[in-house]
Amino acid sequence: MSTLFNLPDEATARSGGRRAKVADLNAIIKRARDIMRKDSGLNGDIERIPQFSWLLFLKALDAQEEDREDFGEGTFEPLIEEPYRWRDWAGCPEKKRRTGDRLTEFVNSELLPYLARRSGSPELDVIGTIFREVQNRMRSGYLLRSVVDTIADIDFHAQDDVYTMAHVYESMLQELRDAAGDSGEFYTPRAVVRFMVRMAAPKPHETVLDPACGTGGFLVETFEYLRKQYAEGMSAEEADAIDGNLRGVEKKSLPYLLATMNLLLHGINRPNLTLDNTLQHPIASHRHHRVDVILTNPPFGGEEESRVLKNFPTDKRSTDTAWLFLQVIMERLKEGGRCAVVVPNNILFEGGVGEKVRRQMLDNFDLHTVLRLPNGVFAPYTLIPSNVLFFDRTGPTKATWFYEVPLPDGRRNFTKTKPMADAHLADVEAWWGGAERSGRVENRHAWRVPRKDLNELLDLDLRNPYQDESKVHREPTVIIEDLIQAEEGILSLLMKVRNDLAGGEE
Repeated sequence: MSTLFNLPDEATARSGGRRAKVADLNAIIKRARDIMRKDSGLNGDIERIPQFSWLLFLKALDAQEEDREDFGEGTFEPLIEEPYRWRDWAGCPEKKRRTGDRLTEFVNSELLPYLARRSGSPELDVIGTIFREVQNRMRSGYLLRSVVDTIADIDFHAQDDVYTMAHVYESMLQELRDAAGDSGEFYTPRAVVRFMVRMAAPKPHETVLDPACGTGGFLVETFEYLRKQYAEGMSAEEADAIDGNLRGVEKKSLPYLLATMNLLLHGINRPNLTLDNTLQHPIASHRHHRVDVILTNPPFGGEEESRVLKNFPTDKRSTDTAWLFLQVIMERLKEGGRCAVVVPNNILFEGGVGEKVRRQMLDNFDLHTVLRLPNGVFAPYTLIPSNVLFFDRTGPTKATWFYEVPLPDGRRNFTKTKPMADAHLADVEAWWGGAERSGRVENRHAWRVPRKDLNELLDLDLRNPYQDESKVHREPTVIIEDLIQAEEGILSLLMKVRNDLAGGEE
C-alpha cells in the first residue's frame, strides 16, 4: 500500500530476526522508562508513557521529513523548521547539544510553544492540536537528555523497525489498562475488536468512524484488516484514500496523542482524528457527517455536564453516556450503513429513556445480532456483563439473533491474566454466515427472536432457551469464590494505582 510506513507481511513479522528486533526495541524502551522513573516530575506510567510518546512522535516525524526531503518530488516544505527539528536539538553533534537547565528551558519555552502554533494544512493541524495539549513533565534536563539519547537509537528510516515499533508501542498502551476505568472507559480486548471489524467487513472506499476512539484500537485493527484483505491490486490513490476514510473522535488530549502516534506507527500517514467531545454537538447536526461503518466501545456509566444533555431530545436525555452515544451512532449511519458497538447489559432492558432508544433502533434499524459476552471479558475494570450490538440502517428489525459466547471448559470467567482470545470467538464466526449472514441455525448458544415476540418494553435481556437449567442457579460456594477473585483483582488494581501515585516501582 502507498503509505508512509510500508509494512512487511506476517511471515516476515514472525521471523527470528523480528523477534530479535522486538527484544532490542523493548530494551531501548525499558532504558528510557527506567530513566524517567528517576525524574520527580513523572508519577507512574500514566505520565511516563505520554512523555515517551510525544518525544517518539518528534523522532518519527523527523525521519519522515528526511525521507520526504531525499526522495520527494517537487518543492519540499518542511513541517517543522530549524532549530525545532529533532535533528537540530536532539540528534545534533555533541558539542551543540543542550542539556540540564538549558534543555528544559528550550523545550518548555521555545519548542513546545512553536509546535503548538503549527497550522495551515492537515499535517500541520495535527501537530498543532497534539502539542497544544502537551507538557514536558520532566524536571531534570539531564534525565531528559538521557531519554532523548536513548530514543535516538530507534531507526525510523527502517521499515521493519517501524512495523516492530508499532507492535511494541501497542504493548505499552495495553499497560495503561491498569489506569483505565475512569468515567466508564475500559480497554476493549483485541480479540473482541478484531471480531467486530471482521464481521462489519469494511471496504477500502468506505468511511469508518469511532466516535470515542481512545488510543485508536478499532481504527488500527480496521487498517490492518484492509491491508490484509485488499492490499493486492489496490491503486496508490485508493490506498492513500484509506487514511482519510478512517475517522476518530476523542474527547481527552492524552488518548488523542496516544492514538495519533499509534496510527502513524501502523502506517496511517495522516491520522484523521479530531480532539472533540462527540456528544457536545446537537443530535441533528450528526446527519450531515454520516459514515458507512461505525465500530466503537463508547464510555458507559460516565456522566456529562447538563449543557451536553440539551443537545438531545427532551424525552431521550440521560446522564448515562451509553444512551447518548447510541443516539449519535444511529444518526451518523448512512443508508445501508452498519455498526458494531459494545454496550453494558442495562442497554438491553432499562426502561424510560432506554425503552425509547431501543424502540428507535428496532423501528429504524435492523438489529440483526446481539453477541452476549461471557463473564470477565472486561476484567479487572468491571464485572458488568457486556454485549456487542450489530445493526444496519436497512429498515426495521424483523428478528434478532442472539449468540451467547460460552466460557472455555473449566473456566468460570476470563481474567486479566487469562483474557479472551481469538480462538474463543471462532465458533461464533463460523456460525455467522459471512457477509450475507446466511445459513444460521439455532443451537445451544444461538437462538432467534422475532420482533413480534418482544414484550411491550422491548426487553432484549433474554435467557438462552437452550441453557441447561441446572447451570442457571450456581452453588453458593462458586458465587463466593467468584466474588473473592473479583475483590482480589480490585485490590491488585488499587495497589498498582497507589504505587504509581507514590512514584514507586512497578
